[in-house]
Amino acid sequence: MKKININTATPDKPKSKIMIIYTGGTFGMAHDAHGVLVPFDFSLILEHLPALRNLFLDLTVISFDNPIDSSNIQPEHWQTIAAIVYENYNSQDGFVVLHGTDTMAFTASALSFMLPGLRKPVIFTGAQLPISEPRSDARENLITSLEIATAKKEGKAIVPEVCIYFGNELLRGNRSKKTESMHFDAFQSENYPPLAKAGVKIEFNETLIHSTNENKLKLLSKLDSSIAILKLFPGITDATVSSVLKISKLKAVVLETYGSGNAPTDKWFLDLLKATISKGVIVLNISQCPGGMVVQGKYETSRILQEIGVLSGGDMTTEAAITKLMVLLGEFGIEKAKEVIGLSLAGEITM
Repeated sequence: MKKININTATPDKPKSKIMIIYTGGTFGMAHDAHGVLVPFDFSLILEHLPALRNLFLDLTVISFDNPIDSSNIQPEHWQTIAAIVYENYNSQDGFVVLHGTDTMAFTASALSFMLPGLRKPVIFTGAQLPISEPRSDARENLITSLEIATAKKEGKAIVPEVCIYFGNELLRGNRSKKTESMHFDAFQSENYPPLAKAGVKIEFNETLIHSTNENKLKLLSKLDSSIAILKLFPGITDATVSSVLKISKLKAVVLETYGSGNAPTDKWFLDLLKATISKGVIVLNISQCPGGMVVQGKYETSRILQEIGVLSGGDMTTEAAITKLMVLLGEFGIEKAKEVIGLSLAGEITM
C-alpha cells in the first residue's frame, strides 16, 4: 500500500482528519506523455483539485499498489478495505473510498455488514470520466464526499454509515444499485430515499440515516462465497436450474424471482428446490424488479415457495443479499444465517 499525507490546512489546524482509500477505477486515471490512461499519482492531487485547499483537511491517502478495475474486485479486496477502516478508525474522522462503479454497490454493501458498530462515515464514490478529462464528474464527487465525511452535528458524524455519493445524491450503500453506464447519475436506490442531496447546500435527511446502538466497532472479516444466483426467465429448463442447484459445496442460492417474489409452479422446478433445501442450502427469494419487494404468499406462485422453505429477502437488493450471505455464512454458519438473513443489520431491509 502507498501512503501519502496531504494537509490542506497548513499552517492552521485542520477541520477534520479524513482517510482516502484509492482502490482503482475510472476516477484515478490520467493521461501519460503518450496519451495512454494510467493510474493517477495522488501526490499531485492538489494540482488537479486546488479547491481541496479550501476544505482545511488533514488527508491521508492510501492507494492499492496495483489499482484494480472494479470488474476484478474480489471478497479479499473487501477484507483489505474493511481492515484499513478498522485499523485507522480511531485516528480518523471519516473515510472516502474511491472505487470503480461496476461493483461499487457490492463493495459498499459488504462493508456495511463487515463493520458493525460503525459510527463514522465511510463514503464510496468514483467517476464516469477520469479526473484528467475536462468534463469529469470526479472533482465534484470527491469534494462533496469529503464534505459529507466531515459533516458533524453536536460533535457527532451526521452520516455514521456506509454510503455511496454519486450524481448529487447520497445513497445508503446496501440499498444502492448501478443502473446507468453513460450518465453521471450512475446509481439508484429504488427502495429507500436518498440520505442527502447536494445542491448549493448539502441537504441531509437526518431521519433516514442509520445509526447503531453498538458502542464499539467490530470487524467481521470471514467471508464465504459458496453462493450462487439463479435468475428465472420464461423458458428456463430443468437442466439449467439443476446445474446451479447441484453445484458442489453450495451453501446458499439467491433466487431472483418475478414481481413480488413469484416463480413457476412446475413440479420439476419445485422438486429441485425442495431437494436443495432439504440438504440445508439456503434459498433466498429476491425480486428481479429494481423497486418493490418480495411478499411471499401474496400470490399462489409465491405461497408455494414459502411452504417448501424458501426464505423471503423482502426488499433487499441482490448486491446486499449476496454480500450479507457471505458475511453471515463466513462468520456464523448456515443455521445462524437462516435466522438472521431476514433481519435488518445495517438498514438493508425494510422491517
